[in-house]
Amino acid sequence: MLNIALVAGSSRRNSQSAKVAGFLRQRLIELGLTSTELSSVLDLGERPLPLWPADDNGPWNEYQQQLQAADAVVIIAPEWNGMAGPAIKNFFLYAGKAELAHKPGLLVGVSSGIGGAYPISELRASGYKNCRLCYLPEHLIVRHVEKVLNGSDVTSDDDQRLRNRIDFALDIFAKYGEALKPVRAAIDIDQPAFATGM
Repeated sequence: MLNIALVAGSSRRNSQSAKVAGFLRQRLIELGLTSTELSSVLDLGERPLPLWPADDNGPWNEYQQQLQAADAVVIIAPEWNGMAGPAIKNFFLYAGKAELAHKPGLLVGVSSGIGGAYPISELRASGYKNCRLCYLPEHLIVRHVEKVLNGSDVTSDDDQRLRNRIDFALDIFAKYGEALKPVRAAIDIDQPAFATGM
């Protein structure tokens, strides 16, 4: 089984991104890919990180331990005005290679409407550089988020289609999680000449 960290990247309490993170965590457990003990949700709305750099890093030390222990990471990024929200962008100023290098990352865009693709594109462009997180070619976009993934009951064809897509993506995600374990073990990430990405 994999140790999996899910980052709910909204700065709002009780966010839809946190709902999606909880659904994905539960589904990972149901599929036998992780367990309650080996998975955690880092909810940036419930326990926000201060704007980086800060004198007090808030819950970062706890988050850092969870990320370092993780074999794979799910990044849930809400779309706000066509951009990734500030909490998830701030998260990537904290998270570095010690926490995320050469671990698979599944990107999940979240939108209350028909959007959700822009955070995927934005984070693929910049959200990996210094931390070396390996984004999967697959990703998920949860559109009309208020109407889907609300518990175990399927409420529409769109909800069922999304759930099927989630299972497909989580299966691939877990395979990457297992495959990259020996890769990480074989790489020396402490080369001072190459501390940050190009």
